Amino acid sequence: MIQRRVFATALPSFAAAVAAAALLPSLALAQAPPWPTKQSIRIISPYAPGGTTDVLARLLAQPLQQKLGQTVIVENKGGAGGNVGTDYVAKAAPDGYTLLLAASGPIVISPSLYAKIPYDSIKDFTFVAPIANASFVVLANPASGITSIKDLIARAKKGEKINFASAGSGTPQHIIGEMFNQAAGIKMQHIPYKGSGPAMNDLLAGQVPISFENPVPAMPHVKAGKVKVLASTGAVRSAAFPDIPTVAELGLPGFDAKPWYGLMAPAGLDPAIAKKLNDAVREALSSTEMKARLFTLGAEPMAMTTPEFQAFAEKDRDKWTKVVKTSGATPD
Repeated sequence: MIQRRVFATALPSFAAAVAAAALLPSLALAQAPPWPTKQSIRIISPYAPGGTTDVLARLLAQPLQQKLGQTVIVENKGGAGGNVGTDYVAKAAPDGYTLLLAASGPIVISPSLYAKIPYDSIKDFTFVAPIANASFVVLANPASGITSIKDLIARAKKGEKINFASAGSGTPQHIIGEMFNQAAGIKMQHIPYKGSGPAMNDLLAGQVPISFENPVPAMPHVKAGKVKVLASTGAVRSAAFPDIPTVAELGLPGFDAKPWYGLMAPAGLDPAIAKKLNDAVREALSSTEMKARLFTLGAEPMAMTTPEFQAFAEKDRDKWTKVVKTSGATPD
C-alpha cells in the first residue's frame, strides 16, 4: 500500500513535468528576440557594381533601413552570370540578415541553361517580395553605324560580323540576344562580361556595337547621346518610355522579354520575418519618390505576397525554359 501511495503521489509531478516540457518550444518561441537585432542586414547583389541589380539594391537599402531600424548594406558577389552570389545566399543562414537582390537570370534562366547549378532556384529560397520588372532595350554604339533594327538584321544577314555584349552567360541580356538571333534568323556573336557595368563600359567605348540591356543603367547614357536605343523588348511599349517602339513592332511579331527583380532569402526563413520584409518592401515601393525613381529608370514596381511571388517565379521559369530550348542558347 505504501508503494502504491508513493506512486500515486508521484503521478501529478510526472504529469506536470511532461506538460512543462511540452510548453518549452512555445515558451522559447515567445521569448525569441525580435528581428532585427544584429548590427546590419546584408543585401547580396550577384553582379558587379553599376548594373541593374546593384542600382535597385541601393535604391531599396535606404527605405528598408529606415523601416527596420537597422543598417542595411549592399555587398556585390558577382560571377557565373549571377550564379555565384545567388548560391552564396542559398547556403546562408535563414536568419533574415543575409538577403538576395534576385535577378530573373539565376532564378528562372540558369536552371535550363546550365547542365548543373549548385542550388535549386525554387526550393533553396524564400521568395520575400518582388521589386520591379522592366522591358529591356536594344542599344547600339553610334560609331557602329547601326541605325535601326531593320539595319541591324540586314547587316547580319549580309554576313557582317556583329558582336553583342551581355552581363554574363545565362543572364537575361544573353538570352534575349539569343532570342533575337533566333527570331531574326541571324547569328550575332555573344560576348559575356562580368556584369552590366563592364558590358556598358565596352559598349560606350565601341569595343562591342550592340547590347541588350536593362534601361536602369542604360538611360543616363542614352540621354547623354552616348548610345542609341533601337527598340524595347517587351510585348508592349514601356510606360516609362512610350516613344521607344518594340522589337515586335519593328518586324519580329510575338517578341516579348521582360525580366524582373526581387528580394529573396535562404529557404527556411521565419514566415513572420518574411512578412515583415514583404511589408517593408511594399511600403518602400508605394512611395511617390520611389515610383518616380523607378519610372525614370524604365522599371515598373511589382507587388505580391510571398506565396504569390513564388508561384509567379515558378511559372516564369517554365516560360524561360522553353525560350532557352527554342533559342538553342548555351552557357558559352
